[in-house]
Amino acid sequence: MSETVPRGEQELELGDSLGLLERQTRVLDLLASSAGLDEVLRAVTVALDELLPGARSSILLLDPKRGTLHHGAAEGLPTRYLASIDSIAIGPEAGSCGAAAYLGSRVVVADIATDALWDGIRDLALRDGLRSCWSQPIFGRDGSVLGTFAVYHDEPYRPPERETRLVDRFAHLASVAIEHANLYGALTESEARFRRAFEDNAVGMALADLDGRLTKVNRALRQLLRMSEKDLLGAAVTQLVRADKVDEATSALHGLVRGGCEHVQFETVCTAGDGTELVVAATASVVHEAGGEPMYLSLNLLDLTQRRAAEAERRARREAEVARHAAEASSRAKSEFLSSLSHEIRTPLQAITGFAELLGSLDLTEQRRQEALHQITEAGGHILALVDDVLDIAKMEAGALEVRPERVRLRPLVEEVVALLEPLANQRVELGLRGPDAEVLADRRRLRQVLINLVTNAIRHNRPGGWVLVRTVCGTDKVLLQVLDGGPGIDREHQQQLFVPFQRLDADRRGVPGAGLGLPLARTLTEAMGGRLRIRSSEGMGTTAEVELPN
Repeated sequence: MSETVPRGEQELELGDSLGLLERQTRVLDLLASSAGLDEVLRAVTVALDELLPGARSSILLLDPKRGTLHHGAAEGLPTRYLASIDSIAIGPEAGSCGAAAYLGSRVVVADIATDALWDGIRDLALRDGLRSCWSQPIFGRDGSVLGTFAVYHDEPYRPPERETRLVDRFAHLASVAIEHANLYGALTESEARFRRAFEDNAVGMALADLDGRLTKVNRALRQLLRMSEKDLLGAAVTQLVRADKVDEATSALHGLVRGGCEHVQFETVCTAGDGTELVVAATASVVHEAGGEPMYLSLNLLDLTQRRAAEAERRARREAEVARHAAEASSRAKSEFLSSLSHEIRTPLQAITGFAELLGSLDLTEQRRQEALHQITEAGGHILALVDDVLDIAKMEAGALEVRPERVRLRPLVEEVVALLEPLANQRVELGLRGPDAEVLADRRRLRQVLINLVTNAIRHNRPGGWVLVRTVCGTDKVLLQVLDGGPGIDREHQQQLFVPFQRLDADRRGVPGAGLGLPLARTLTEAMGGRLRIRSSEGMGTTAEVELPN
């Protein structure tokens, strides 16, 4: 019958210890010389066979993903038998080794011919003269099963305590060998991956010491800089950078070494071996040793030259396209401006011409004569105001508009404008003022001109029986001069055209007089005084014109 013996560690007698020590030393020498795993495991099984006369040992390695055991080492077992049990699945009834790996504990089968654990593979063992087998799991440092250590005899056999203690020791040696091989293999694989990732990378890569001198460079970097490995190794990173960029690169690398950050990114210009200047995106990071101290620098250099050239070309094309559209828009605006100006001047000129002919050709009564002269005077005044506005806008665009800033008290100025426009307001709306007096830094005449334009617009574009309010709001470093009205408001589409000269929106349809220069001129004058003009409006909710000036 099979039995499961708990795993334990016990001290060996002096004689066994000396023999064990000699063979352990032999195995450890192999490990120290970086011998392959199969050679080390073979030495382990040979050593145990020497210490256990009549025994034949084997080591099977566990594939944890598949749950199968595979040949590791066995000098004394028949090749045919080893091949037949290779890749055997572990399980509670999968022979001594399969059960030991599955249960994680020692399994002893004194007689293979009668033990139920061997029902599936009994014939394979008996065919080659194997009658007993006991198996010891090989554990890793984390407690996981790495494989099994099995001892076979040609006759029914139950191991004494001395043999189980010896196998425990050799199972530990096998565990060290397997984990060493796994670690070495992982390191080798990691090194191979790094070598391929480094050497075959399309991005220029380099390793440098903490002084910034290159110790290793990849193919892409050599090709990028048109320099050989011999020329690059030992060169300082700053030697590759254009003179005016050296300080920036030096500062970035020193910050890494001092521990200010783990990585830095900066754009710089490198000079290639043939003198070509390359725009590169540089990324540098610190590689630390096991103790946490910085060991060396890792550098990546990505060539941005073509990308920057393409971006510059696209930007130039975009700017040219914008300039072309601006020129076309300016040309259209000029044509529309001249057309509107012609219309605005022609109408009063026709009035002047008509009334002048009337005065010269007809014998008019004194009243009719005075009416004609009044119409001529009004038309002439309209033309003069129009020309003045156009000249003001032209001067502003040319940077020649003269502004004389001074300390201006708002209350008297607002009262003056309200009194001036009271007759116009009385015909349509209620006009009022509110807010404290304040001083602003502005040109008094120009500010009066702005306020007249804004209040006139609020009155003319209002609804009958509406209201207009001029209000001052004082802030810590600025003053707001607001003109609010309860008129019909301006829809979103028309708000985009408010400051276009001669753009009267639907004023012609509604019979509202004006040339469409009031708001463009008001904004121009406000900005010339260091202020800002904003218009806020919602259709059906009225409009607020707000002049912001420094106090």
